[in-house]
Amino acid sequence: MQFGPYDMLLDFCIVAGLLLVGQILRAKLRIIQNLYLPASVIAGVLGILLGSQFLDVLPFSKNIASYPYLLVVVLFATLFIGNERMGSPKKVVSEVGDTFSYSMVAEIGQFGIALLFGVVVLKQFFPELHQGFALMLPAGWAGGFGYATAMGGVLQNYGFKDALTVGYTMATAGMLSGIFGGLLFINLATRLGITRLVKAMAVLPESMKTGLLPPEERKPIGMGTVSPGCIDPVAWHLVLILIATGAGYYANQYFKVILPKYDVPMMCLSMLAGVFLQLTLNRVNLGQYVDKDVSTRIGSCVTDFMVCFGIASMKIAIVVQYAVPLLLLCILGFVWCGGFLWFLGPRMFRNFWFERSLFCWGWATGVVATAVTLLRIIDPEFRSKALQDYGIAYIFIAFVEIFLVSLTPVFVGLGYLGETAAVLIGVALLIFVLSIKAGFWYNPNRTEPRPGEKESIGM
Repeated sequence: MQFGPYDMLLDFCIVAGLLLVGQILRAKLRIIQNLYLPASVIAGVLGILLGSQFLDVLPFSKNIASYPYLLVVVLFATLFIGNERMGSPKKVVSEVGDTFSYSMVAEIGQFGIALLFGVVVLKQFFPELHQGFALMLPAGWAGGFGYATAMGGVLQNYGFKDALTVGYTMATAGMLSGIFGGLLFINLATRLGITRLVKAMAVLPESMKTGLLPPEERKPIGMGTVSPGCIDPVAWHLVLILIATGAGYYANQYFKVILPKYDVPMMCLSMLAGVFLQLTLNRVNLGQYVDKDVSTRIGSCVTDFMVCFGIASMKIAIVVQYAVPLLLLCILGFVWCGGFLWFLGPRMFRNFWFERSLFCWGWATGVVATAVTLLRIIDPEFRSKALQDYGIAYIFIAFVEIFLVSLTPVFVGLGYLGETAAVLIGVALLIFVLSIKAGFWYNPNRTEPRPGEKESIGM
């Protein structure tokens, strides 16, 4: 049966229905609220259960597995569209240098140690695995569903046909590890007396559990920067995002002609197209009419559909086939991220080391939403400034991630597994050494108050 536009439309309508059910279940069932699962994850699981692999009651087309990669191309196009003031490098070093250093060592090191594990362990005990298998740990954990989709899509072009299913599995496992592991660490930390802002598990606002905001907690999702009489403000932003997406597609096709042996990731080309488009708009004095909050909301909307399609298209038989190496990678990821929290956290963060480390644990195992949820439990009013500092640091972290997502799967796909692992581990060690030389190495005492903590908590 020929695939047509109505088939795609129906697929998105079905996922929309699943997202609605997912939100209702999150809002009404206490057991789901206690798991802090996003509606997109709940919807994706329902998609698997009701899809062709089990009950077969949803009329999905056979093309839903191709949607996540297309959506991640759109997501990357949104990243740099919109005005966003960038702090100076000097400000980042002086104010959030510890956050930047810790985050970079944790993320780059996760890439490197996973690839090293692939060479030393997986290749010896599971020689039939694709050489890019281990890369899906950091893609799904440090990167989340977006990077798992992006990097999995690239590795598919290098012969790893199950890359997306493995990536979605790792991303799901990482999110669950982040939530349950984070709650375990919070319980332990409060018992040891190393939390600064709460002395027991704080009760999150009801809105954090249900996902439904009462009137007093609602806020605008963006500013209208153009007149609806000319073009709808959301349509205006969507126009720019789709132009960048299309430019990324055509650039990818061009590179396939001039560099047939290399797969230049489409999502990174769409992101660069977004950068070029924004700079062009700034040049002609139109950049001020692009609101970053609106483009971010469009990207977030795309992410919900991407996660749902990604999980719904996972092939359970493949997950079962790779169960043992997947479990080994999950154990490695848990140990790596947990080790950073308990060992480097008290040594690299100038204050509120557990609060800051827990936030980094959240995004290093899954997504920033997990990090924010965990932080709200031990820092309900965000007085540790962990979230604010990460926001400033991420402007620069994002540029490093561009290279990680763009180049790592290409080099791994070409067979340079050991060499890539060595470079990444070397870079992580270099950043670590430079951070110590820059003075980002603090008193490892875990319980005594540090500078800035007494003032923030009113001691």
